[in-house]
Amino acid sequence: MESVPPRWKGKCQAGEKFDQSNCNRKIIGARWYIKGFQAEIGNISTEDGAEFLSARDATGHGTHTSSTAAGTYVENADFLGLAKGQARGGFPSAMLAIYKVCWASGGCSTADILAAFDDAIFDGVDIISMSLGSVPPLSSYIDDVVAVGSFHAVARGIPVVCSGGNGGPFPQTVVNTSPWVITVAASTIDRAFPTAITLGNNITIVGQSLYVEEKFDGFYPIVYGEDIASDDAEEFEARNCDEGALNATLAQGKVILCFESQSQRSAISAARNVLIAGGVGLIFARFPTKEVALCTDVPCIQVDFSLATTLLTYIGSADNPMVKFSAPKTSLGKMISPEVALFSSRGPNSLSPSVLKPDIAAPGVNILAAWSPASSVLTNVDAGKTRADESAALLFNIVSGTSMSCPHVSAIVALLRAIHPTWSPAALKSALVTAASSTDEYRQPAFAEGAPHKQADPFDYGGGHVDPNKAIDPGLIFDLTTKDYLGFLCAMGYNNTAISLLTGLDHSPCPNTSNNNFLANFNLPSISIPELKHCVTVSRTATNVGPEESVYFVRVESPPGIDVEVDPPMLNFDNGAKKKLKFKVRICPRLRVQGSYVFGNLFWEDGFDHVVKLPLIVRPVIDNFVY
Repeated sequence: MESVPPRWKGKCQAGEKFDQSNCNRKIIGARWYIKGFQAEIGNISTEDGAEFLSARDATGHGTHTSSTAAGTYVENADFLGLAKGQARGGFPSAMLAIYKVCWASGGCSTADILAAFDDAIFDGVDIISMSLGSVPPLSSYIDDVVAVGSFHAVARGIPVVCSGGNGGPFPQTVVNTSPWVITVAASTIDRAFPTAITLGNNITIVGQSLYVEEKFDGFYPIVYGEDIASDDAEEFEARNCDEGALNATLAQGKVILCFESQSQRSAISAARNVLIAGGVGLIFARFPTKEVALCTDVPCIQVDFSLATTLLTYIGSADNPMVKFSAPKTSLGKMISPEVALFSSRGPNSLSPSVLKPDIAAPGVNILAAWSPASSVLTNVDAGKTRADESAALLFNIVSGTSMSCPHVSAIVALLRAIHPTWSPAALKSALVTAASSTDEYRQPAFAEGAPHKQADPFDYGGGHVDPNKAIDPGLIFDLTTKDYLGFLCAMGYNNTAISLLTGLDHSPCPNTSNNNFLANFNLPSISIPELKHCVTVSRTATNVGPEESVYFVRVESPPGIDVEVDPPMLNFDNGAKKKLKFKVRICPRLRVQGSYVFGNLFWEDGFDHVVKLPLIVRPVIDNFVY
């Protein structure tokens, strides 16, 4: 591990169960922020040991994300015997500075977040990784604390990487949508945790589970939740294992089969309700997804609706239906990946539809990473107390979310910056987006979990799944400056006073030009036309960062129903005499119809190693269309 750089101005702020001795050459700074929280929400009690008035992590979330980004090598890491192997972060030699702004009791103060941004910029961080965000409806960029704080960082050359949210698979749920940040979606990996369920008729089906605290040594009776509804509950509530919906007498000592619904999407909540009703296990039928919930109350196995229907048929036909659970195992390479996770928030961008969000996808499902021993993951509701001895020994945990995918990209951005220290945050994002992969490991089109399971598109994963090796040498980049972002804010309709408040910069009056023209020509590594009423022409400026004598030829995959022409069709960088070249893209609807978004790609290829892909997103519309 290298020494702390002389330019570093950060500090190790002491507090409860955390002092300067906890900082070292890995964690070189730690601050915590409570004044805003106290003013906005109230005081925090730490008497129960569930939180610390310090930078110490009480929930495990910060430890997990930090170790994903920059954790050092750990041999034989595992979660209670599952996913065992060598663990490391994306950039193991990187140093960490921690800025704790959210608290276990829930909530993060806007004032504290802005204060943390200010300190991180002053301290001299190279990358800011933020696994937090709001939920729709989104605040304006002027009022969005992440947009404001990240603008100040990016204006000083510090890339900001943000999680895209866990509101999927529904459209327009992506958060952290400002064009100056890198917004990350979550994708799956090829690891699974198969768990066998043996029926009383000796037929075995396989679900997934992370429950390893105990093994069932025999068969137990199984019932369908809907068949044991309590007197004051509706059948659909019992089918979902909602709170108080199960008859405790009929549930006693049995495994309960329950179904996910719009009102009950949590296997963890269902398992807790099963335990309270006296049940001994849960089989939870979910929409098809590779995410596995960690139930800690009773054995909990996840199956899809098809397998659950098989179980229902067995329950209805057997005189005494029984099941036996086996312990989960770790399986590698048996599942096609990557796919966009069911929970990963989707575009289009509800605040600025011409800005594609998310930008990129990275692993965020069933991720093993370090965990704070202070966090009480393993709990027993029936006993009403934490299993302190077990949770203290839990140093790794398996968690899913865009909070987990975000630090993967943060580590890659840190590596790219180490290789290309002069690149702007926009250039780094461009390299990620244009070099991303839209296929799975078998070079087939990547899919996205959802209803239905479908081929993934830019609203699922932006440019695609992150490919760090190709991003190192993208060939071309599409750059932006602070001046460009100011122009974007003007085009969004913010006045000079509001823009100055957001940026803290003296800003010349917004030009009297068409906002739509500016947004269409905003030099993003993608082209989004949210309202195509007639033919439009947009432009982009490509910067050559590859060999000086590069020549690129265009290849177009037009969106269905859309004609696309590129002028010029060749970019010749003239033996290095020119580093930047501009091209125009003419986009025309073939039919005057009111349509949905359609997708295509524009490729610049040099015939050797570089394929630069710009996602193309178009929605044809008709003036004054009325449904």
